[in-house]
Amino acid sequence: MTDIPKSLKRDLEPKYKIDYGSVLQNQHSVDGTRKMLIGAVFIPEDHRGTLCVSSQIGCSLSCRFCHTGTQKLYRNLTAAEIAGQYMITASLLGDFPLSVNQQRKVSNIVFMGQGEPLYNFRNVSNAIQLLTDKAGIGLPSWRITVSTSGVAPLIPRIAQDMQVGLAISLHSADNDLRSEIMPINKTYPLPVLMESCRDYVKLSSQQTRRITFEYVMLSGVNDSDTDAQRLVDLIRRLPAHVNLIPFNPWPSSIYTASPPARVAHFCSLIRQSGIHASVRTPRGDDILAACGQLKSLHDTKRSAEANRL
Repeated sequence: MTDIPKSLKRDLEPKYKIDYGSVLQNQHSVDGTRKMLIGAVFIPEDHRGTLCVSSQIGCSLSCRFCHTGTQKLYRNLTAAEIAGQYMITASLLGDFPLSVNQQRKVSNIVFMGQGEPLYNFRNVSNAIQLLTDKAGIGLPSWRITVSTSGVAPLIPRIAQDMQVGLAISLHSADNDLRSEIMPINKTYPLPVLMESCRDYVKLSSQQTRRITFEYVMLSGVNDSDTDAQRLVDLIRRLPAHVNLIPFNPWPSSIYTASPPARVAHFCSLIRQSGIHASVRTPRGDDILAACGQLKSLHDTKRSAEANRL
């Protein structure tokens, strides 16, 4: 701060500090993906840079395909800790000082890291206010997306209070199968979840109304032609985009990734129905970039070192 008197600086210095947090590990993939053990993953692309941030340490949902689901929930992150994930990454990548004519390397933020964002609603909402404030970071709200596993009662408030994009961590359009792989579906089954999605669309702006449905491809579990038709039938009346995610295996996982040909065929079936669909390019496999993987490795190493002592 260069525009305040030196006397005020002396008064402020012992009382306040600017601390974005610390980076315990910083891994850089051969494909340009960076994962920092603060809960953030940066994914560079040709026309944008997407930062995947966490909202909690650990998770309570126990989705069977997710590595974070093997870790207990420790606590919610504060709004400052959530915004700090952006500050650390943007600082490392050279986005500061911000300039009107400078293209930002971190242009998009997705809440798709550890934790269920809607179980930390207040802090996530406050962090988004910090990141979108025109007097501060000034990110457009439509460049931020909140992903939820299906906390149906709070989904309309993503449009009302946060005014950002919505992604649904869906992974099956069969109610029984979804309950098996995602226990939250027993509390908020698919009919309830889809009704909340319709409410979100009614309340959202034109820029954020399209919902992204995330669908991890699990070989022999949810990747058949019948599964594709169920998915089409479930979402066809919504402004939707399907993001098919090749499974990123982790140690002791009971699932394997669907073959690329099966993923491509599944995608073509959805597109033939008139619904937008894409296949997410696997990124950062060499640095354990999938959610929860780096933290588990760090904790395992720390435990081993403690045992040696």
